[in-house]
Amino acid sequence: MFVALSLVAQAVPEPAKAPALLPGEGFAITLGDGEVRAYGESKKEAPMGSLAKLVWLRLEGADWASRSVQFKCTGKAGPYVCWNREGHGRVDLGKALQESCNLAFLMWIADSQTHWKQDYGEAAGRVRMEEVFAPFLGRRLPPGEGLPPLTAAWVGDGDLLRTSPEAFLRWLMEPEQGEVVNFGERFLAGTWVEVKELFHQQGWWFKTGTAPVPGEPTATSAWVAGGKGSTLVVLHLPRGKGKADGLARIREILRLKG
Repeated sequence: MFVALSLVAQAVPEPAKAPALLPGEGFAITLGDGEVRAYGESKKEAPMGSLAKLVWLRLEGADWASRSVQFKCTGKAGPYVCWNREGHGRVDLGKALQESCNLAFLMWIADSQTHWKQDYGEAAGRVRMEEVFAPFLGRRLPPGEGLPPLTAAWVGDGDLLRTSPEAFLRWLMEPEQGEVVNFGERFLAGTWVEVKELFHQQGWWFKTGTAPVPGEPTATSAWVAGGKGSTLVVLHLPRGKGKADGLARIREILRLKG
């Protein structure tokens, strides 16, 4: 049974009917009890798009935060281009995550890989990358001993990294991902009001993003991952949707207003 999320501090949510999803939508939620409630196309795998940036926070977020990384995004850097061709300007880790700045992440990843090679060798760096990204790679990464070429596919452009709402939720629920959730709470939390609790502030965080549709270069789908406290949610919208659609739908599904 779906549980409505009128989460007031640690109050116990009240039972309610399953969410009314639209065709093609997949939604998964846990209320911190270890149980996954999944609806619609929750098991359908698709390119993960900007959710890949949360995986990089698992791998390098602590180091980047400790070094207070910054980058000036002008829309293009060497062979790489950002989805925002006009650029995001100067960004730190929080703003790059909020804006989903591909260039900032690619430059920080390149810098990290340089350090890996110097500190413990390229082969060990590849093993570290493969271990963290294994749930999303399948058999799509060609075998090798050196670090794979750094392309925009590693920040969610293309078909290399794939997941489903249920699979990504289960990944977020793992204790090893506690730091990823902490980064979300730190950098992505907004103020949201549940319809039934109009006078109570809800501290939700959401990472939104778009993803390519295989075989359709101009088409996108949309992802949202987020949570509040021990509650975690993942939503995927089908072809033709973008991150603004994703944010609007997650608010509707969770009955949030803000």
